[in-house]
Amino acid sequence: MPLRIPDRLPAIDALKRENIFVMDTSRAHSQDIRPLRIVILNLMPLKITTETDLIRLLSNTPLQMDVTFMKLKSHTPKNTPIEHMMMFYKDFDELEPMKFDGMIITGAPVELLEYEDVNYWDEVTRIFSWARSHVTSTLYICWAAQAGLYYHYGIRKHKLPKKMFGIFKQHVTKPLSPIFRGFDDYFYMPHSRHTEVRRDDITANADLDLVAESAESGASIIMARGGREFFITGHMEYAPDTLDKEYRRDAGKRDDVDLPVNYYKDDKPELGPVVTWRAHANLFFNNWINYYVYQETPYDIDQIG
Repeated sequence: MPLRIPDRLPAIDALKRENIFVMDTSRAHSQDIRPLRIVILNLMPLKITTETDLIRLLSNTPLQMDVTFMKLKSHTPKNTPIEHMMMFYKDFDELEPMKFDGMIITGAPVELLEYEDVNYWDEVTRIFSWARSHVTSTLYICWAAQAGLYYHYGIRKHKLPKKMFGIFKQHVTKPLSPIFRGFDDYFYMPHSRHTEVRRDDITANADLDLVAESAESGASIIMARGGREFFITGHMEYAPDTLDKEYRRDAGKRDDVDLPVNYYKDDKPELGPVVTWRAHANLFFNNWINYYVYQETPYDIDQIG
């Protein structure tokens, strides 16, 4: 079944060119189906790119979903036209009375700031708290994962000696967990971050379950509240060329930019990336939607929480 997304969202045309079936709101309203309601708080600077990345993954499930994009009142994006934000995004205040089956909170380019110094910290923590009573299951990605772990569980972040940048091999520590159904023992995940949460801090907290980790990139997926919350420290949603664009952007500004690890064929940018993570990314999102959203959420959405 397709996604229900706003009419004229740029992602529609991009995904149709990839032969991914998406349904705009006008057509979806003609179907008598109770779709899953998914809300995405998109904090990434290139919002249209992130919209496309996430919709691409969500569209591979067999369930119909109604996707809503949330924005913050306390922050005005610099890299996305205001017209796009006004047309496709809704303020948290408008969505606050509503319930959702699933939520995704993205990364943000503020990881070197102390959490309390982020100018939208008060609003985003209101949303973190609200999600616990208004959402069946929430995915926190990259900065949001670190911020959510700090806000909910007191887990602090630590600055890395150099940027964690590339594709890193991950080990499944709880292979019988439904979130890993169909997974191999190992999978790969893109990372692009300057800070980390530490394994010892995670395992010392009885409320947290470290379900995947890497010898190189550390704790990668943490589960809490029986799957009501997942914290992903990398970017399973990244498109094949995302790290390439980031590398070329930064290499054009500075001379101390390392190649992304395990990314380019023979470590040569001119040969392009070797894609090793997308099959497991699709499987992860399918499992999340099936086992932790669809099978756990009530039919009457008002009963959530």
